[in-house]
Amino acid sequence: MTEQNPHTKSGNKEKENDLGRELLNWLQVIVSAALIAFCLNSFIIANSRVPSASMENTIMTGDRVIGSRLSYQFFEEPKRGDIIIFRWPDNEKILFVKRIIGLPGETVEIRNGAVYINGSETPLDEPYLREAMTPEPDMSFTVPEDAYFCMGDNRNESMDARYWKHTFVFRNKILAKVIFRYWPGFKMLQ
Repeated sequence: MTEQNPHTKSGNKEKENDLGRELLNWLQVIVSAALIAFCLNSFIIANSRVPSASMENTIMTGDRVIGSRLSYQFFEEPKRGDIIIFRWPDNEKILFVKRIIGLPGETVEIRNGAVYINGSETPLDEPYLREAMTPEPDMSFTVPEDAYFCMGDNRNESMDARYWKHTFVFRNKILAKVIFRYWPGFKMLQ
């Protein structure tokens, strides 16, 4: 009969307890990180990937952007020129990223490849455009209250409000104001 060392049993139990505590600590860290990420993504930021060329050269195909969900809830109203993440009016399961062009109550006219607001004789100054718009038949849109008219910066490649069945983005469908691009590389967009 062999004799067991009493220190071996207690040593094994201590190792098991240490391993259990270590696993519990890691589990707490992982659960905490997941909860923080969920809260950030649900209430503070919106993360989006731009899959098309519609916002080039401001945002390139495949770029990832971060938007602030809090901007329009607490700090400011959406304004012309803001880039927003919103639920596409023709299929709200799809998120779009476009620039606000027309504000509530305004008339947006597109003539000879230029945008005019409220009958102005001077076209909207749009230094962010990739290239001049290819002229199309004249279009006119009157933006309803609590809604916005949005277009891409690459007008010749953008499926934007000019072509949607439900033309306008209503305020309650705007998820966030785009603040910066984080992939590839960091770039402020506002």
